[in-house]
Amino acid sequence: MTVGMRRRIKRRLGGEKPTIWVGKSGTSKELLKEIEKQLDKNEMIKVKVLKSALEGNKAKEIASRIAEQTEALLVEVRGHTFMLYKRRKK
Repeated sequence: MTVGMRRRIKRRLGGEKPTIWVGKSGTSKELLKEIEKQLDKNEMIKVKVLKSALEGNKAKEIASRIAEQTEALLVEVRGHTFMLYKRRKK
């Protein structure tokens, strides 16, 4: 991912509210399916990790695990919020 692409995604999602929240159930199969669905539709999404989901983990660890499982690129982690990008299939 280029610096320009990363900047464009941050600018576009910066003012947006998160569309997915990771709760105390953590990264369930249903949550991963929803993330996949939204990435297929929008290419980029914003996810918020609630404090109850952390359980000693850091938000960055959860974000990288979700990005790996959904085969998406982790754009940025800021606090408990992170952005994912996945190029659409043609």
